[in-house]
Amino acid sequence: MNGKLVAVLALLLISAAMSQGKALARMGTELRCQCVATHSKFIPPKSIQDVKLTQSGPHCKNVEVIATLKDGREVCLDPTAPWVQVIIKAILAK
Repeated sequence: MNGKLVAVLALLLISAAMSQGKALARMGTELRCQCVATHSKFIPPKSIQDVKLTQSGPHCKNVEVIATLKDGREVCLDPTAPWVQVIIKAILAK
Protein backbone atom coordinates (compact mmCIF):
# COMPACT_ATOMS: atom_id res chain seq x y z
CA MET A 1 0.00 0.00 0.00
CA ASN A 2 2.81 2.44 0.82
CA GLY A 3 4.45 1.76 -2.53
CA LYS A 4 1.25 2.66 -4.39
CA LEU A 5 0.84 5.85 -2.38
CA VAL A 6 4.43 6.88 -3.10
CA ALA A 7 3.94 6.14 -6.82
CA VAL A 8 0.74 8.21 -6.98
CA LEU A 9 2.36 11.11 -5.13
CA ALA A 10 5.39 10.94 -7.42
CA LEU A 11 3.14 11.05 -10.50
CA LEU A 12 1.26 14.05 -9.10
CA LEU A 13 4.51 15.88 -8.36
CA ILE A 14 5.91 15.14 -11.81
CA SER A 15 2.66 16.26 -13.44
CA ALA A 16 2.61 19.50 -11.43
CA ALA A 17 6.26 20.22 -12.25
CA MET A 18 5.71 19.67 -15.96
CA SER A 19 2.62 21.86 -16.14
CA GLN A 20 4.37 24.60 -14.14
CA GLY A 21 7.32 24.47 -16.53
CA LYS A 22 5.05 24.97 -19.53
CA ALA A 23 3.38 27.96 -17.91
CA LEU A 24 6.74 29.54 -17.10
CA ALA A 25 8.02 28.94 -20.61
CA ARG A 26 4.91 30.58 -22.10
CA MET A 27 5.23 33.54 -19.71
CA GLY A 28 8.82 34.01 -20.79
CA THR A 29 7.80 34.54 -24.41
CA GLU A 30 4.93 36.87 -23.50
CA LEU A 31 7.07 39.16 -21.37
CA ARG A 32 8.95 40.78 -24.23
CA CYS A 33 8.26 42.63 -27.47
CA GLN A 34 6.95 40.44 -30.26
CA CYS A 35 7.95 42.79 -33.10
CA VAL A 36 11.63 43.02 -33.97
CA ALA A 37 10.98 45.18 -37.04
CA THR A 38 7.89 46.90 -38.44
CA HIS A 39 6.37 47.18 -41.91
CA SER A 40 5.14 50.62 -42.98
CA LYS A 41 4.20 50.05 -46.63
CA PHE A 42 0.46 49.99 -47.29
CA ILE A 43 -1.20 46.58 -47.19
CA PRO A 44 -4.62 46.36 -48.88
CA PRO A 45 -7.32 45.73 -46.24
CA LYS A 46 -8.68 42.81 -48.28
CA SER A 47 -5.33 41.02 -47.68
CA ILE A 48 -5.66 41.34 -43.90
CA GLN A 49 -7.52 38.65 -41.98
CA ASP A 50 -7.00 39.91 -38.40
CA VAL A 51 -5.24 42.68 -36.48
CA LYS A 52 -3.98 42.55 -32.89
CA LEU A 53 -3.17 45.72 -31.00
CA THR A 54 -0.91 45.41 -27.95
CA GLN A 55 -0.48 48.50 -25.80
CA SER A 56 2.90 49.31 -24.31
CA GLY A 57 3.52 48.04 -20.82
CA PRO A 58 6.04 46.25 -18.62
CA HIS A 59 6.48 43.54 -21.27
CA CYS A 60 7.38 46.00 -24.05
CA LYS A 61 7.76 49.78 -24.27
CA ASN A 62 6.33 49.88 -27.81
CA VAL A 63 2.74 49.78 -29.04
CA GLU A 64 2.61 46.73 -31.31
CA VAL A 65 0.23 46.23 -34.21
CA ILE A 66 0.36 42.70 -35.63
CA ALA A 67 -1.62 41.91 -38.76
CA THR A 68 -2.40 38.35 -39.76
CA LEU A 69 -2.65 38.15 -43.53
CA LYS A 70 -5.02 35.84 -45.38
CA ASP A 71 -2.06 33.68 -46.44
CA GLY A 72 -1.28 33.05 -42.74
CA ARG A 73 1.76 35.32 -42.39
CA GLU A 74 2.00 37.70 -39.44
CA VAL A 75 3.34 41.18 -40.12
CA CYS A 76 4.27 43.80 -37.53
CA LEU A 77 2.94 47.15 -38.68
CA ASP A 78 4.47 50.54 -37.93
CA PRO A 79 2.00 52.22 -35.53
CA THR A 80 3.13 55.68 -36.69
CA ALA A 81 2.21 55.07 -40.36
CA PRO A 82 -0.96 57.05 -41.22
CA TRP A 83 -2.80 54.06 -42.74
CA VAL A 84 -2.01 51.96 -39.65
CA GLN A 85 -3.34 54.73 -37.39
CA VAL A 86 -6.66 54.54 -39.26
CA ILE A 87 -6.79 50.80 -38.49
CA ILE A 88 -5.93 51.45 -34.82
CA LYS A 89 -8.71 54.07 -34.54
CA ALA A 90 -11.18 51.59 -36.08
CA ILE A 91 -10.13 48.88 -33.59
CA LEU A 92 -10.38 51.24 -30.61
CA ALA A 93 -13.80 52.47 -31.74
CA LYS A 94 -15.23 48.93 -31.51
